[in-house]
Amino acid sequence: AGFAGIAQAETSVTLYGIVDAGVGYDRTKTHVNGEKQTRTGLLQGVQSGNRWGLKGTEDLGNGLRATFQLESGFELATGNQLQSDSSNDRLFGRWATLGLAGDSWGRLDMGRQTTVGSQYFVDVHGQGWDTTGSGSAFRGQDTNRIDNSIIYQTPNFSGFQAGVGYSFQANGGQVAKVSGSKDVNKSAITTGIRYANGPIAVAASYDQVRLPVPGVAEKYKNGQTWAVSGSYDFEVVALSLAFGQDFNGNYTSAYGANRTYNKNFDYNNYAVALAFPLGEGKLSGEYSMKQPRKAAKDAGEKKQHAYSLAYKHPLSKRTDVYAVGGYVKNLNNQNKDTRTVAGVGLTHRF
Repeated sequence: AGFAGIAQAETSVTLYGIVDAGVGYDRTKTHVNGEKQTRTGLLQGVQSGNRWGLKGTEDLGNGLRATFQLESGFELATGNQLQSDSSNDRLFGRWATLGLAGDSWGRLDMGRQTTVGSQYFVDVHGQGWDTTGSGSAFRGQDTNRIDNSIIYQTPNFSGFQAGVGYSFQANGGQVAKVSGSKDVNKSAITTGIRYANGPIAVAASYDQVRLPVPGVAEKYKNGQTWAVSGSYDFEVVALSLAFGQDFNGNYTSAYGANRTYNKNFDYNNYAVALAFPLGEGKLSGEYSMKQPRKAAKDAGEKKQHAYSLAYKHPLSKRTDVYAVGGYVKNLNNQNKDTRTVAGVGLTHRF
């Protein structure tokens, strides 16, 4: 009992999570064949993805701490795990890291985690809505996760912080290099800097993934993305802006098993959001655009426009109700393809 008391005093473990679900309408329309896919029913993970996790620290003395975080995503409607595919059956697919942190030198985390670009991107969704909003344009910064990674972040210096990381294999288990051949792993680098103090927040980031050309293990190509984002809270209204670019392919599933390389398929990304206090809640609206360039434009891709409007009202410190609507024109940069989403829901944090 005495030893257990000592361990409890030095170690802190927290169980946490978010559950988000509601009822709504979701329709996509494909212009080429005129097909419409419509669903009215349960929506989930609209404001925040459903998750549960464990995180903890152990005080090692002299300002040094051991840290860990394990986080699992799930579908509320079925109870199934998320972030898994046919090649990766992930229990903690959202996050799985072990690391060290120090008051004077920062922190180092190892494992599966989101890129620095994703962690530092200033939230221009207004309320963090995942179904619509800037995530449809800034896909390289919208919760991109990398396996087999090591990320270092500096301490916070009066609001300033920087981070840099490297992944030995961005998706799945690392493959051993065979003598006389090239390394076939999808390595990645991620880096960023941010400043947050009072009403202002700004950030800049750059990410790159090195991908073997399908079927040609001796050749490698790089997909790249960068972004600058910022927000200022004027109290009566909060304004958020973001601009960035993708190179050699749309950064959708940039670190996923289906990521491909498309030479000179480049894109400009833009987003602007406004958030207004309304009663005890907040009303937010956003517009984003994904503009094809070079080979993407020559291939007939069109500018994708996304609009969203949302209202969130707190019932308590842990529970919110919300209403959200969104419309996307030229979905995935395909001419006249559209998506329409509307719903009401409930979010609880524990």
